[in-house]
This record gives sequence, structure tokens and C-alpha cells, in this order.
Amino acid sequence: MNGERVFTNARLVLEEEVVHGSLSVKDGRISAVDAGATAVPGAEDMEGDYLLPGLVDLHTDHFEKHVLPRPGTRWNPVAAVLAHDAQMAAGGVTTAYDCVCVGVSIKNPERYEIFRPMIDAVREAREREMLRADHIVHLRCEVTDEKVVELFDSVADHAAVGMISLMDHAPGHRQYPDVQRFRERTMKNQNLSEAEADAHIDRLMGALETVAPRNRIDLAERARARGLALASHDDETVEHVEDAARLGVSVSEFPTTRAAAEKAREHGMQIVMGAPNLIRGGSHSGNISAAELAAEGLLDNLASDYVPAAMLLAAFELTKAPHDLALPTAVAKVSSNPARAAGLADRGWVAPGLKADLLRVAMIENRPHVRTVWRDGKRVM
Repeated sequence: MNGERVFTNARLVLEEEVVHGSLSVKDGRISAVDAGATAVPGAEDMEGDYLLPGLVDLHTDHFEKHVLPRPGTRWNPVAAVLAHDAQMAAGGVTTAYDCVCVGVSIKNPERYEIFRPMIDAVREAREREMLRADHIVHLRCEVTDEKVVELFDSVADHAAVGMISLMDHAPGHRQYPDVQRFRERTMKNQNLSEAEADAHIDRLMGALETVAPRNRIDLAERARARGLALASHDDETVEHVEDAARLGVSVSEFPTTRAAAEKAREHGMQIVMGAPNLIRGGSHSGNISAAELAAEGLLDNLASDYVPAAMLLAAFELTKAPHDLALPTAVAKVSSNPARAAGLADRGWVAPGLKADLLRVAMIENRPHVRTVWRDGKRVM
């Protein structure tokens, strides 16, 4: 086979159709796609399973959960990224944008101390070829933090960094429009007194007027100068989206209302929602559901968010009623669309010349099951 590896008797999920046929891989790239070629000597029989492009996840918060497995407890960041990587690959993700928080919240004050070790861990594991998936750092920048630009500058040129999002978790808008609900939740989850919770709320809301506007501008300028994909997070209003558009944002992450999503579409932004939101049937924060946006044609991408296995499940969920999307259209929301949003032209499709990042997926009791994962033509799971 001239050094080629051939997979046959597969249902190939291409960009616009599903065909029964064979796929060839050479030197880490897809070298041929042959519809109907099901009897190839020496080929690996896929037994009628699906062969999909590897999934591209623009937003996973899962890495930090391994670094901070319990309150006040830290895990070695290299060991943490390896554990995280195994779960991402098992879910079919071959390109993962690992979210690292730049700036702190009252929930995780340790973030000042762990963000650089986390980024270094991704680089080290990549350079030593320890990872199954391709991991790229997504910097989640808290614009209400006075130090956020300084912190960003300290890591922005790091080899592992590939994306930035503008985060604003102040109460009164975006993800937390109900200040009283935010107050009660903060007191309960962080075991704070009323005075402590109120002081935290006052600081965040004050920062909206004092530091956040300038931080958003400065961070956006730095992202554009470096060619990093730039996202705005939790946009709630038309005004939020208009501001993001002026900053050059191209990705709208988790818009919280239909109005924000519609305005993002008008500006040509890629709209990303959480796959767990779609699977669960709604947002855990009470915001608009991914299903509602999908019904309105306002859903471009699905990210794993906090459940690594959710993306593949969500893609197949979109093929069922009431969505009834064709499988290639649904799979594009977890592969080619996020690849385009991130500026990655070498992956996300099953087509000759692209990276051989592939998944063998079987349907078991009407549920997709990842049997095998290849990255650059090498079996990694």
C-alpha cells in the first residue's frame, strides 16, 4: 500500500454527505477518500461504523478541575493535563482549547498562582509528545481584575497560547443579571457572611465602571496584534455585542439571550454554546438554551465546557427531533465550524490533504460510542 494505511467498510462523514467507502492515510494526512470502495486488500475493516473528523473544542474548563481537584488542594499541573487529555481524547476531542483563567474570582483566588504553571504544563506535555490530543491554551481574561492586562502580557507570547476571551462575571448583567440571586449563591457556595458577599459585589460592580472598559480595549488590541482568535463571553444585550464587534471580536461564546445571539449573527460572529446545555435541555444558570438557538439557526459551534464527552453526544442529539439536522451538518458544529472559528485550516473535515484526526464511532443503543481515535494518523485511543 506504499506506506498508506487504509480504512474500509466505513460510513464516512464528509462535509456535505455520508458515504459508504474507504479512506487512506499517509504521513499523518488523509490521502484519499473513496466512496464505494469497500473491499481493499490489507485494509482495516471499520465494520460499518462511522468515521468522523476529530472534534475541535474551543472552550473546556476541565483542565483546571484536575489542577484544583478539591478546595485548597493542588495537583501537579503536568499530571493534571495528562489526566485531562485522556478524558478529552476518550470523548473524541483531538484539538482542545484549554481554558486558563487570567485574573481571579472570589471562588478561586488561587488562579493568580496556578495560571502560569498550567500554561507551562501544556507546553511541556506537547513538546515531550505526551498528549493524545492537540492542546492549545485559551486565555479567559477577567476584565474586572485590575491586574488582568499585566498578567496577560506575561504569558501572551507563550508558544501554547492560541485564543483569548473577554470575561465579565460581575453581577447585574450577562451570566448573573439577578444581583440578589448572585449574592445568595455566593454566600452559600463560598461560605461568606453578608458583609463579605456585599463587599465582593461592590468591588465587581465598581470595576465595571473603572477598569473593565479600558481592559477590554487593551486586551482586544493585544489579541489582534498577535493574530489570536478573540471571543466575547456571556453577551446579554445588543449593546454588549455591538461593543464586542467594535473590538474585533469574531466569536460569541455563550450569549445569554436570543437578542444577543441575533446581533452576533448580524456581525458575522461564530456563535458557541455549551454541549452540556444542549444535552441537559437548558442552561445551568437559567439563560437561553442551546436548543432554542439551534431552532432559530443561531448555533454554529458546540464546546465541551465542563463535560469532555458532551460534544459527540450533542452532535448526534441534533440529528433527532425536534432538530432533525443531517449528520454532516450536526458534526460540523463540533469539528469544521470551530476549526474555522479558530483559524485552523488543516483540520475539522474528512477530506484529502487535511490532518488525519479521525474518530471511529459505533452506534450502541442509539448512542454514539468512540471506539478509536487517531491524531495525525496515529492511534491515540
